[in-house]
Amino acid sequence: MSAEPGATAGRMHTAADPIWTPVAIPPQLPARESMVAVPGSRLYYWDTGGSGQPIILLHAGTQSAAGWPYQQPVLAHAGYRVIAYSRRGYYRSDPCGPENSGVGAEDLHHLIVHLDLAKVDLVGAAQGGFFALDYVLAYPERVRSIAIVSSLMGVSEPDYQAVNARLRPEFFAKLPHDFQELSPSYRAGNPQGLSAWHELDKQAIPGKRVTERRTQPLTWARLESIKHPTLLLTGDSDLYTPPSLLRMQAQHMPHAEVAIVAEAGHSPYWEQPQVFNEILLAFLGKQK
Repeated sequence: MSAEPGATAGRMHTAADPIWTPVAIPPQLPARESMVAVPGSRLYYWDTGGSGQPIILLHAGTQSAAGWPYQQPVLAHAGYRVIAYSRRGYYRSDPCGPENSGVGAEDLHHLIVHLDLAKVDLVGAAQGGFFALDYVLAYPERVRSIAIVSSLMGVSEPDYQAVNARLRPEFFAKLPHDFQELSPSYRAGNPQGLSAWHELDKQAIPGKRVTERRTQPLTWARLESIKHPTLLLTGDSDLYTPPSLLRMQAQHMPHAEVAIVAEAGHSPYWEQPQVFNEILLAFLGKQK
């Protein structure tokens, strides 16, 4: 599958078996659970520990630190120190209101300093990608690579916003989360996984949803200034970030690797975890 001029060619990754085979959630490895103080609040995180290269997983807007069970043991077995945290108001983090929403990049930096990490790999899914990009722009020296998964990124440019308005009419926001985020293949073929995803969605935001602020708006020029190794990935059935939108993003990050996962929607790390993990590990392996 070709990308638009100026973008790295996209790769379509397919599941090995044409017949849907649900993937069971693997046993989790031991991880330390704790809280980190941030200005005016505390955030929950887990950390597999060890001396491996640290990877921080930034969750989607409908998930939390608990939304990575398919990645935790796989990345840890591969030798990485795996860390995930819940943003303000999310699962196990302190509840807070809009008046105390904080700045996402600064909260992430508090966690990185708290854990005494040098350079980290960031994996940002959906809304988590907003804060991964904001962090790499604010603290470029603390980041080794970034993987942006099915994320709108929060680009403020008029041409980008116009495309998104055409992709998702006003009624889209009123649709159920599973319809918005999970592919038809997944909803039809994996009822057990769908049920587990619903449970994580329900527990993610126990109170009122809070959206952390970013340090400044994301323009095309700011996006183009990022030179870190980058992976841009989405599912071919993603209603938020379809391949056409991913190619638009990639035009402004021509050094990025681009991958499209077949029969996956907005949550490819959950819907097609084996394919997703393979792509992510291959990308991370190149940074060594």
